[in-house]
Amino acid sequence: MVVHHKFVVSIPEKLQPEQAAPLLCAGVTAYSPLRQLRGAGEGLRGGILGLGGVGHVGVKIAKAMGHHVTVISSSDRKRREALDALGADAFLVSSDDEKMAEAAESLDYILDTVPAVHSLELYLSLLKVDGKLILVGVAPKPLQLETTAVILGRKSITGSLIGSVEETEELLEFWGEKGLTSMIEVVKMEYVNKAMERIEGNDVRYRFVLDVAGSNLH
Repeated sequence: MVVHHKFVVSIPEKLQPEQAAPLLCAGVTAYSPLRQLRGAGEGLRGGILGLGGVGHVGVKIAKAMGHHVTVISSSDRKRREALDALGADAFLVSSDDEKMAEAAESLDYILDTVPAVHSLELYLSLLKVDGKLILVGVAPKPLQLETTAVILGRKSITGSLIGSVEETEELLEFWGEKGLTSMIEVVKMEYVNKAMERIEGNDVRYRFVLDVAGSNLH
């Protein structure tokens, strides 16, 4: 593969290639907006909405930055995974009206990784005054909301797309220094079609990594 030198990053020796792979897209997508919050210092209370490929690395990064992290999901299915495997501090089911009401105005930011149409107002209610909802999941249709959901509490909605080469290199160093790992499943080329079927069925935790060197390409 021939690549322009501006788009090549160096993988630290202490970081295994299969661990670096998810960081080059999902990882830096979460890291870039969280990096912008560093000036606020440790102790921020953040929410990660959606526990998929981007969401699960978002939990790891936010925790490593010293944030109190709440995973927000539409069901209770991933609770133990979020708390035990990923180290989140809390888990909130968005369909639980009572718990959502208890959590109102408790978060400084929410990293919204959901790539589907969903209610923004429901999650804006969880933000403190001047709280920020950061969109990184690309919904297939426009999202709508009542303007009062933003006006009350001076809340803001912003977005972020992947990240720069500089931020990618910074993340690779950060990941290695913190000794973090992402949840991956390494597969060979002959498994690609099956892997695609499993992706369509939402049956992967949380990224497939393709082992080209170890595959039979003949």
